[in-house]
Amino acid sequence: MTKKQNVTYASYLTLDTLLSAQHPQSDLDDEMLFIVIHQTKELWLKQIIRELHLAISQIANDALVPAYKALARVSRIQAVMTLSWDVLSTMTPSDYSRFRHVLGASSGFQSDQFRTVEYLLGLKDKAFLKYQDDRPEAQAAMQTALDQPSLWDHAIAALARAGFAIPSAILERDFSQSHVASPEVEAAFLEVYRDTERYWELYQLAEKLVDLDDAMATWRHKHVLTVERIIGGKMGTGGTAGVSYLQSTLPKRAFPELWSLRTAL
Repeated sequence: MTKKQNVTYASYLTLDTLLSAQHPQSDLDDEMLFIVIHQTKELWLKQIIRELHLAISQIANDALVPAYKALARVSRIQAVMTLSWDVLSTMTPSDYSRFRHVLGASSGFQSDQFRTVEYLLGLKDKAFLKYQDDRPEAQAAMQTALDQPSLWDHAIAALARAGFAIPSAILERDFSQSHVASPEVEAAFLEVYRDTERYWELYQLAEKLVDLDDAMATWRHKHVLTVERIIGGKMGTGGTAGVSYLQSTLPKRAFPELWSLRTAL
């Protein structure tokens, strides 16, 4: 019997390792739920990062149509992640308060993969690097995503290669900084939206990007509601401001010109 024939469902998925990775600090059922939901989110974030890297590579090579698949997959994963807040919200404030103390200084605020996703989308803030000082590999992955052109930077570069007038200051900027909304980028995409037949591939790319921004905004909104439902206005774990901090993230848009052009269209 060959090694391939010996592969089982459990061995292929490394289930024994996966299912033994939950270590509640209490005997409460709600803590196990809390752990499983957050570990599941991290697995989905791992897949999102993989898909974003693929899409970035394809866009960089002007393979816009193949990039749609990866981008569509990301937005659907985001939708699944948003639905998981509904499961977490079955945990009441009383339930959470019974084990919250075991979380110590840990917080989802510290998720390196979530910050890496933000960096890949173009939301750059190097302040989050410090939370990975004890995890050099995770910090290095974040640093790479911070320093390199984002998905939005590559989309803008694709505009330039298609003949649109994009200032060199945008194409050759410091990519470790967040993109600042540009009238020239908005004007270019506005032309795309006004002549969709001529620029169909760029138009479809833009709409796939809006899907990502839309899904991220929805995820953030549901996150706020879930946290408010469970802890109200209390401080978050890890020293965060809790709901007030989460509310401050709601206006974030990775692709701002794709939103502003709608007013001018």
